[in-house]
Amino acid sequence: MPSDQTMIIAIFVALFALLVWGRIRYDLVAFGALVLAAILGLVPTEDVFSGFGHSAVAIIALVLIVSRGLVGSGAIEKLAQRLLDSDRPLPLHIAVMAVVGAGLSAVVNNVAALALLMPLDMDTAAKAKRAVSLSLMPLSFATILGGMITLIGTPPNIVIAAYRQDVLGEPFGMFDFAPVGLTVAIVGIAFVSLVGWRFLPTREGAREQEAEFAKGRYIAELRVSDEAVEDPTTVGDLYPLADTHDLHILGLVRRGKRLPGFGAKQEIRAGDFIVVEGEPKAIETFMGQGALEFSGSEKHSGSVTSGGLTLTEAIVPEGARIAGRTARGLQLLYRYSVTLLGVSRNGRRFTDRVRLLTIKPGDVLLLLGTPERNAAAASTMGVLPLEGRETQVVQRSKAGLSIAIFLGAIGAAVLGFVSLPVALAAAVIALIGIGLVSGSEVYTSIEWKVIVLLASLIPLAEAFEKSGGAELIASQILSVTDGYPAWVSLLALMVVTMTLSDFLNNVATTLIAAPIAMGMALATDTNPDAWLMTVAVAASCAFLTPIGHKNNTIILGPGGYQFGDYWRMGLLLEVLVVAVALPTILIVWPL
Repeated sequence: MPSDQTMIIAIFVALFALLVWGRIRYDLVAFGALVLAAILGLVPTEDVFSGFGHSAVAIIALVLIVSRGLVGSGAIEKLAQRLLDSDRPLPLHIAVMAVVGAGLSAVVNNVAALALLMPLDMDTAAKAKRAVSLSLMPLSFATILGGMITLIGTPPNIVIAAYRQDVLGEPFGMFDFAPVGLTVAIVGIAFVSLVGWRFLPTREGAREQEAEFAKGRYIAELRVSDEAVEDPTTVGDLYPLADTHDLHILGLVRRGKRLPGFGAKQEIRAGDFIVVEGEPKAIETFMGQGALEFSGSEKHSGSVTSGGLTLTEAIVPEGARIAGRTARGLQLLYRYSVTLLGVSRNGRRFTDRVRLLTIKPGDVLLLLGTPERNAAAASTMGVLPLEGRETQVVQRSKAGLSIAIFLGAIGAAVLGFVSLPVALAAAVIALIGIGLVSGSEVYTSIEWKVIVLLASLIPLAEAFEKSGGAELIASQILSVTDGYPAWVSLLALMVVTMTLSDFLNNVATTLIAAPIAMGMALATDTNPDAWLMTVAVAASCAFLTPIGHKNNTIILGPGGYQFGDYWRMGLLLEVLVVAVALPTILIVWPL
């Protein structure tokens, strides 16, 4: 019968092969491997599901929820938009976006940072009339680099910190990653801004995909609030803000009637409606920054308290119940607390009030409410929601409060008042309490596939280490570098880990490489922190393929990239990371 070591190594070889193959979901592959290991007796029965209670799993889940709250408050958006300018030279634009992206990734999940900044970068590229392929990959790489700066910036850092606690009794602190991570991030950002983008292709196909990525344009009515008229303001005064967001102001509605012309010289009053045309996100942002409201906002007050308002786009098919009727006739707002905010009619403009407009088949409706209420209203109307065409409504008035909650949680953890998981959990409760995260968003914010992957691999990695598999691989690497200084072995570990991360999930790479690193530290009788930090850096730096990191996958379509485009800039960046990270680690964490 094969030994435990042989069986666990065989399971990991099969696991790696399936993960690289990519035809089966990685969470299912990892969970299947865990179940197989349990059946073979490699993982004790009482430890099979221990990974789901591990602190690393909790921290990753909580960071995703906190990131959702910060994005929903508009705190990050406000900072990013102030720094954007389509007239900047491309290298300067890339540098600014990269610095912002890296900075955000250090405090929120790097996937969330990219998701927020990507539309802004695409809008800037469209206004500058250049291909977004030249700036989108540098932005993605910068968000990956920025995540290396703090404990919560990227999953590999969280996993390594938790592993250190398991084997050495104390985790890495929040900013223990900063000396190495910040150094690498600065050098990496300088590279992508000044040199790296020049290796990227400019294709016409990228333009077509950018257009495909863009959403439809809607005519909507936004109500003027008391806050918007604190100072005398005309419709024309809103034109610069509208132009910034590629929005057209079509007119003014007062006392239920559309005033003639565009009303540019009309002084707006509380209760007036501004008629606008634009994409959903542009309408939402213009509404927030212009201190405007939407029709029936008082009916949504309970929803705002509980968070979770979204804009949902839905097409009207033949035979739909709403076809030939109006939103007021169906009493959408009264029955469902859903507002028909806008209508798109094949690019045609209309002068009827939105809620009084007779809806026709082929129209696309812009519904505002909670996702659950929007779905119920869509079902009643017989309309079909468009997949992936939802826009979160940002509660910009709570930006300062959300930042205070986040900083308070981080400060409490850094000062040792509470552990990081408890501090983040308290922040989540506070964000729910002020209505920035709804109960349903607590669950939808979490990347459950990553959670299952991590929770499945933790017991497997422990079994791998206990069986001597990690020690075996460590000894093989050390035998290849025998006779050379210990830093050569450190270099070999970094290159192997970085290569694995380009093709595997970075969490999986970290969990396998961490015990190998510890084995090498023990075998050479050197500082284990240097080896663990090497794994954290190398597992985070996946720049050669679109599958190595989720951010690289996200930009693949909108940027018009091909699989082979990533190594053009990524290969030099990985060489640069190795050249900078290794000596920095040896200085900060000497062997």
